Amino acid sequence: MVVGICTVELRLPGALTLKDKRRVIKGLLERVRHRYQVAAAEVDHQGHRSRATLGIACVSNAGAHADQILAAVVRFIETQADLELLDYHTEIL
Repeated sequence: MVVGICTVELRLPGALTLKDKRRVIKGLLERVRHRYQVAAAEVDHQGHRSRATLGIACVSNAGAHADQILAAVVRFIETQADLELLDYHTEIL
C-alpha cells in the first residue's frame, strides 16, 4: 500500500473576508474530493483571509499511480480563476 500526500499553498486575492475565503475553499475541496476520490482539507492559515494551505491524500497500490493522481489535482487547482497556487509539495510514502 502506498500513500500519497500533497500540501498546497494558495493565495486568494479576491477574498475580502474570511466568509469569502471559506466559500471558495469549501467549493474547491468538494470538487477535488468528488473528481479525484482523495481526502482533502484546509490544514493551515484558517484565520487568514487571503491565504490557505490544503492537505490532500490518496491511497494506491503503486507509487506512480498516487503521484499521477496528486499531479492531476495540482493541475486542476492551477486552473481555478479565483485563487493562485503559490507552492506545493508531494510525498509518496
